[in-house]
Amino acid sequence: MIRGLIFGINNIFLIFYILIFTRLLLSWVPRVDWYKQPWRFVYQSTEPYLALFRRFIPPIRMIDISPIVALLVLQIVQQLIIFALFQFV
Repeated sequence: MIRGLIFGINNIFLIFYILIFTRLLLSWVPRVDWYKQPWRFVYQSTEPYLALFRRFIPPIRMIDISPIVALLVLQIVQQLIIFALFQFV
């Protein structure tokens, strides 16, 4: 039961990693219309999380490093959750 939960949580984190990475790559494409699908979904699903980091981490010479920090924090949170769940196995 716990192993299935751990597998599901890892998959949810993986999907979110992919969404953030996709948004990161698309930020380099100048003509992405964020109001059209599927880009709108990518934007709306990642913006609340990334906005948390943009509030505290200003751009460095026009380069936004907040997504990198957001990915690192997301990975730490994932590891903490998985470690806590492994205590029940």
